[in-house]
Amino acid sequence: MIKTTNLTKRFGENTAVRAVSLEVPRGEVFGFLGPNGAGKTTTVRLLSALIGPSEGTAVVNGFDVVREPMQVRRTVGVLTETPGMYDRLSAEYNLLIYARLYEVEQPEKAVQKYLSVLELWDRRKEAVGGFSKGMKQKLAIARALLHEPQTVFLDEPTSGLDPVAARTVREFIEQLKTEGRTIFLTTHNLDEAERLCDRVGVMRASLIAVDSPEALRRRLFGLKVRVQLANLADSHRQAAAGLPFVHGVEVENGALLVDLAEPERNNPALVAALVGAGAQVQYVQPSEASLEDVYMQLVNGGEAQPAGRGK
Repeated sequence: MIKTTNLTKRFGENTAVRAVSLEVPRGEVFGFLGPNGAGKTTTVRLLSALIGPSEGTAVVNGFDVVREPMQVRRTVGVLTETPGMYDRLSAEYNLLIYARLYEVEQPEKAVQKYLSVLELWDRRKEAVGGFSKGMKQKLAIARALLHEPQTVFLDEPTSGLDPVAARTVREFIEQLKTEGRTIFLTTHNLDEAERLCDRVGVMRASLIAVDSPEALRRRLFGLKVRVQLANLADSHRQAAAGLPFVHGVEVENGALLVDLAEPERNNPALVAALVGAGAQVQYVQPSEASLEDVYMQLVNGGEAQPAGRGK
């Protein structure tokens, strides 16, 4: 697990990370989102004990990043944004070097396991310099996992991968979650974050918000349903707006976009009211904001109060 309190990092007069307080429990996939320069990579470096904080505290897997940095490093795996490899050496030998550095008990077995899972076993004898960017990325993910870390920091893990390889990596991340590992995922791929992450944090030097994608959608955009009508008229909008559980009604492309409480419970009454007003209802469907909508709202205007376990 990860727990930080007022974690801050300054480089000279520039504050890269400001007073981040966050808790990520064991077994969670946590998405770390934000524009370039928001402090995401610096935060990962702090949490993996590669650099020390200017202020505040961070505990990872029970170890303090300042007082016990070696223990932190032994229990985490890190995929950096630009992972380096020994290009003249084979994929297998690259991983064997790191497995021995991590003092893995059976290095050959660990190397075979992760090369096989990430579909590189057949290329194990080839020099890494001849690998594509996507193959190097998968090899770097294997390197981050050789010592079976409790917490894994993945910085853009599917960057440069074709759709098939990206799917393999996503499925692998889901498998890691079932093993009880904590996954700290930095990504610009918001669709990927929505599919994989239990919660997300949006960063802009400090944390703007922390919650599940669903909770953030509801908090920022409410609950809405789209009611498509064959004969839209203003009287239909008025009929919907007059219901006690309706908070607002908009007209959008020949449909009513209705903001209401408890859609599952109140949709039948909404449809009945519209039909009573002469509306011909074609269909009703949820109208959910995407995680991209949430992200843009937070980054471009946002709110200062995160929710859930992060503050």
